[in-house]
Amino acid sequence: MTVNICVAGIGANGLKHLEGIASIDGMRVAAVVDADVSKAEAVGARFGVASVEPNLGLALERTDIDAVILCTPTPMHAAQGLACLQAGKHVQIEIPIADNLADVQSLLREQKRSGLIGMAGHTRRFNPSHQWIHQRILAGELNIQQMDVQTYFMRRTNINALGEPRGWTDHLLWHHACHTIDLFQYQTDDIATRVNAMQGPVHPELGIAMDMSIQLKAESGALCTLSLSFNNDGPIGTVFRYICDNGTYLVNYDDLFDGAGNRIDVSGVAVSVNGFELQDRAFLAAIESGTEPESSFARVVPAYTTLDRAEKLL
Repeated sequence: MTVNICVAGIGANGLKHLEGIASIDGMRVAAVVDADVSKAEAVGARFGVASVEPNLGLALERTDIDAVILCTPTPMHAAQGLACLQAGKHVQIEIPIADNLADVQSLLREQKRSGLIGMAGHTRRFNPSHQWIHQRILAGELNIQQMDVQTYFMRRTNINALGEPRGWTDHLLWHHACHTIDLFQYQTDDIATRVNAMQGPVHPELGIAMDMSIQLKAESGALCTLSLSFNNDGPIGTVFRYICDNGTYLVNYDDLFDGAGNRIDVSGVAVSVNGFELQDRAFLAAIESGTEPESSFARVVPAYTTLDRAEKLL
């Protein structure tokens, strides 16, 4: 069985999915979608995808597409996700699946009605580095005391992760904090019982807060301290520090180190060390088996509920 995929949006994350899918048997990219057709054609040629569509609607009309991976701008996620499900297509929506709780709940209702696979692209659940920690938590070898997380970018102008201009504005809370809030609740198998949140001044042109601080406390007593900034003039990205009862560990994407700075080999955690590839393998497995994926809409809703609580405090 081959599952035919449409990748919609070929920015930074769309390219990561195309790279991951290239290593997966049973998954074929039948089309890429992007309003910039010449760019889409160049990307399609690079990955051996012959078909390009200028908009998602045309792709959803096609009978040769089984599922869609949405890597489009965040404000489009909810409406496009609903359109995919209503067109009979399985859908994986890049993080965040929506930028408000009401739209998240609408997506979950439509997924349940359709019986199709609805999956969130919460990559941190799949990174081998975080999975190494998760497996030891499940084995009773570790308990998290605190997760200390720094998410830092320089975004004083409206650019994407590739440094290219874009027509929509990113958000520290509903996008970047979503990664950590979901991961904290996933790793602790808990929903935050206490939430604190503060934000700095709003950018006069972008209309978003450029700095944010969030604190969470799980019922177990585990803490999460999250600092986020678009004002950071230095190394960019996210660093996770797990302070556990049995060791301290630092994660930078797919790389894992102990508290002394020694690299930990995560090559045996899964069939790949590429988090996006593992995420897409999980999407394929869910479609083939009809079972709920690790980051199904239902399983990530608690993260968006906590985000909603945090937003009300800002």
